[in-house]
Order: sequence, then C-alpha cells, then structure tokens
Amino acid sequence: MTVTKYNASGNDFIIFHAEEKQDRSDLAIKLCHRHSGVGADGMVVLIPHEKYDFEWEFYNSDGSIASMCGNASRAVAHYAHEKGISIGNESIFLTGAGVIHATINGDYVVSDMVPPKIIDKQIIEHNETWWLIDTGVPHLVTFRDDITSFDLTQARELREKYNANVNIATIKDDKLFVRTYERGVEDETLACGTGMVACFVRAHMQGDLSSQIQVFPKSGEEIYINYNDGIYSFGGRVTKVFVAEVFI
Repeated sequence: MTVTKYNASGNDFIIFHAEEKQDRSDLAIKLCHRHSGVGADGMVVLIPHEKYDFEWEFYNSDGSIASMCGNASRAVAHYAHEKGISIGNESIFLTGAGVIHATINGDYVVSDMVPPKIIDKQIIEHNETWWLIDTGVPHLVTFRDDITSFDLTQARELREKYNANVNIATIKDDKLFVRTYERGVEDETLACGTGMVACFVRAHMQGDLSSQIQVFPKSGEEIYINYNDGIYSFGGRVTKVFVAEVFI
C-alpha cells in the first residue's frame, strides 16, 4: 500500500485514503512503529462522506482511537487538497469531535477548532491548580514560571488518573510555550495542537493572553492561535515528508 508521511509542528502522521470504514488499529500499531514501520505519532485514514469532503479515522501510535488532533487536522487538509479530495483552498471534514473547517495556503494551513468544553477548573494535584478542558480530546492544563523540566512520571500518573493529555505551559511577552504528554503515544511529543489550544483557552479566559498569539511547542516551531467571535483558529506550516510504498 502507498502512504504519505506528514509533519505538522513536530507531530508526524501517516496518511492515506480508503473506500470504507473498518478497524485499522493493528495496522496503525504496525505502521507507526519507529523501528519496524514508517514511524509516526498517529495514522489518519480519509473515508468518503456524503455531506463533507471526507470523514477521518484517527489512530494513535498504540492503536487507540482519538476523536480529534489539531496538528493532524492541518496535515490532512493539505493532503486532501493535494489529492483533489477537497476542492479549492478549503477543506471541510468530519472528525470524532465534530466538523473541522480548514483553509490551505501553500504549506500554511489554518484549522477552525471545535468549541472547547471546560470540564473542571479546580483540580489540585502536586500543589498546582489544573484545568481539565476538552478541545476535541481532554487536556489537563497548568501554568508554571518555568517549563524547562517536565516530570514525565508525574505526567503519566495524571494521564492515568484523569484519562487526559497533560500540559504544562508558561507565558513570556504574550507568547505561549507548551509541553505535552500525550495519551495514545504515552510519552511527551514535540507538539500537540489540541493541547496548545487548551492552554490558550485557559490563559485567555483568565485574561493572561490577548486574542491572537504565537505559541511554541517543544519542537520550537511557530504556531498562531486566534480567537474571534467564539471561534478558535489554529494555524501553522505543514510538511509532506515523503510518499512510500509499504508492505503489510
């Protein structure tokens, strides 16, 4: 089979399209393996849809299914645009979290995220206040003065306890810096789109950030998040890394 590998802000994905939905968990585990497969944080399959450009199946590298992934939404929109699945410079598609509208301008892609849901603002863990926010998938968010150190053992415990991704963030000169431990990958990743948006949601609601900011994940790549009229938009560059033939 032929697959395409994309990188979006440090998250990498295996993408291909198929004619029908099916359980591809085992295939995701095989292809996402860093040594014996293609290697990726996740796998996305585009499926035809009657109303939208397509519907997606999203798998984490451990084979689990996720409703939403911000960086994958941008990579998939670019793939669909290039393959003619989406016409023009817009892509509208269905995820497990809802409908995503993306705009493609060369290798720069902006996705309008699903409306966030604030689940809890008063979680106290390790003498810190965490918010639990669903931006398509659940995220724990806390802010610190310094995020140079990220205790992954602690993050793993919180991920298990709350079944959520875990984010630590800091603000400097109206810029947001985020590190994320992702469930399904079960490790820190170089970036997480829904995690960056969750951190922005908390900071913006608290009045700590303006409505249009730059955000930097661990990868160091520059991302833009904008809040306007109730819509959170998330934009940055994507890279088509390679197209490969893989033997199953």
